[in-house]
Amino acid sequence: MLSGAILMASSCKETVMLPEQDEASYNQVYMPQSVNGTVSKTLEVKDVDQSFVYGANFGGMGYPDNDIRVRFSVDNALVNTYNTLNNTNYEPLPDGAYQLSTTESVIPKGSLSTSPFKISVKTTGSNAIKMFRNYLLPVSVSSDFKINEKLKTTYFLISSQPNQADYPDYDRSAWKVVDFSSQEANGEGANNGRAIFVLDSNIQSFWHSQWQGASPGPPHYITIDMGKVLTLHGVNFTARQVDGAGGKPQDVRIETSMDNINWKPAAQFTLNAVRNQQKKWLTDFVDARYVKFVILSSYSSSSVHLAEFGAY
Repeated sequence: MLSGAILMASSCKETVMLPEQDEASYNQVYMPQSVNGTVSKTLEVKDVDQSFVYGANFGGMGYPDNDIRVRFSVDNALVNTYNTLNNTNYEPLPDGAYQLSTTESVIPKGSLSTSPFKISVKTTGSNAIKMFRNYLLPVSVSSDFKINEKLKTTYFLISSQPNQADYPDYDRSAWKVVDFSSQEANGEGANNGRAIFVLDSNIQSFWHSQWQGASPGPPHYITIDMGKVLTLHGVNFTARQVDGAGGKPQDVRIETSMDNINWKPAAQFTLNAVRNQQKKWLTDFVDARYVKFVILSSYSSSSVHLAEFGAY
């Protein structure tokens, strides 16, 4: 019986014939940097050029039988196409602000990639990119060899900002609150609620907009006289040290003045509902004696509270 069962099992096996594979149809050249979409690069502002890598790979079955010559190019017309498809408004990286280390190379026979090459970007000096702006650089690969059309272009999203450590917080010992939209002068106790507490270097005390007797809504603001003209590079905020988001500043605006009469907008941004200090750069550094912190909206509340405000 056993031998019969083995014979039956053997007779049921079929030989599976796979169709011939067109190996050439699988073999393509592509940019490995493009595999995961847009590549974001935030560069530090330095006297020396900042750089990052680009190159080309061979993908498919096995290894190339011959050298594959490739070319790299930048086509700024692709920036407009990208912006239209993604509802963005990025600027092309200016021609004088960057350099490709090479525009031609080879994927050697028996290898899977070119050598890694560098894109160098100027963050200071003539033709340098401007701080805090977003630039798009589309780098494409071409070749007489078959190209993977979906992975032939890498979009590098490039910006620059200074090193935070080079900009310590300003001494606030001579700063004074000279105006505010409202404050809670009584309801929060003797050492809380009033606007002056945003300058006392104590994160346990706080300013609170008025809620006793009246409860004005946004915009809320505090105006500070810094005592002398300073160059404002950025500002910092520390929220009231309580759990929950309610009342923490959300959408805010910074305004500056030399005389406390004529004001100019300097920045607008959204803060997170967290306890720890948040630092925000100003897009353009500005000289000012007076700074106004305007709260356009708060998290889950029409009132607002804040522990500390400063600048650097």
